[in-house]
Amino acid sequence: MSKTNKPRGVAAHKPWPLEQRPGYLIRRLHQIHVALFQEACAGFDMTPLQYSLLSALAVRGTADQTSLAADIALDRTTTTGALKRLEARKLVERPVSDDDRRARICKLTPAGASMLGKIESAARDAHRNTLDPLGKAEQVAFIAMMQRIVAAHAGAPDAVLAADGA
Repeated sequence: MSKTNKPRGVAAHKPWPLEQRPGYLIRRLHQIHVALFQEACAGFDMTPLQYSLLSALAVRGTADQTSLAADIALDRTTTTGALKRLEARKLVERPVSDDDRRARICKLTPAGASMLGKIESAARDAHRNTLDPLGKAEQVAFIAMMQRIVAAHAGAPDAVLAADGA
């Protein structure tokens, strides 16, 4: 043992500051965005996840819950829970599929389409406010870099996707 009571040959732990760790920064950025979204969209009683589901359904028209989960990169259990809450608010319908009694086919209700139209401006404001500290060119570059990272990990196992909790 050396004078510092460390075994010989063991390097001293060199701290890696949190503010330099990508995972920490990504998590903090997500927290910031969710807070900005909740502030901007407070009058709609809508989470970013629910907004994503309504948006995905608006594009697809109808979709099974598994496809919607894949669209927004979340696990089926979390997606199903969010869809049940949207159904309780009469924003989506989830009838059992005629082709597969185990599946539910989801679609926006007229109230869901109306809600999406009403919240869209506030949700876009939240996204803009998230990136506001960056200049326009930096925003474009930052989005492109995020898209590149996401695309590079597109084949990640479902367990990795489910771990984000977003």
